[in-house]
Amino acid sequence: MILYPAIDLKDGNAVRLLRGDMDKSTVFNTDPAAQARAFVDAGCEWLHLVDLNGAFEGEPVNAAPVEAILRDCNVPAQLGGGIRSMDTISRWIDKGLARVILGTVAVENPELVRDAARKFPGKVAVGIDARNGRVATKGWAEETNVMVTDLAKSFEDAGVCAIIYTDINRDGAMQGPNIEATADLARAVSIPVIASGGVSSIDDLVALRDCGVSLNGAISGRALYDGAIDLAKALEALNA
Repeated sequence: MILYPAIDLKDGNAVRLLRGDMDKSTVFNTDPAAQARAFVDAGCEWLHLVDLNGAFEGEPVNAAPVEAILRDCNVPAQLGGGIRSMDTISRWIDKGLARVILGTVAVENPELVRDAARKFPGKVAVGIDARNGRVATKGWAEETNVMVTDLAKSFEDAGVCAIIYTDINRDGAMQGPNIEATADLARAVSIPVIASGGVSSIDDLVALRDCGVSLNGAISGRALYDGAIDLAKALEALNA
């Protein structure tokens, strides 16, 4: 199971939000590329990047720090937030991004997801962010009546390489991931699932790995910044 260190970008800084609230952000590093290099030096295999401003604006806002990370780091990176057109998808992949994460458009324009997955095989993931089982869009600001499993199943034949499932109520709260819901989603679809939201200890990571269904990976942010998870030790534990 892959551990994806998260770098959430707001106003050019690496931050963490509490339950997706842009007004409850903590700046952890004013140099996101330096933060990314530290994660790579600790042994990570992937980086998970989110353009928080972009998620609200509907177009990339924190392009400069993302491009700096792509230049400085020799591990693949996935990016979500503000990616809502084929032009934007193409531009990021041309810049060396390994995987784009499509969230809002997966609800509002699912055909774009299908077209992108066909054009860029292995490089398009769907981000499903949910409160109480229902999908939220536009930087988690708008809730829909779409159920998580229904949305995931709708992309079974689309060639999507992964689903990043985030329980918003757990995100940044250091209360542990929603293991049951994540495992249920992974059982419901054949698309690889990545867990996100609430991972706050190595025990959480091991519990996700051993949840009874194979997960592609787990994303952690605040716990890495706060020191609750030592990245090198976590990678060692997951590979034990």
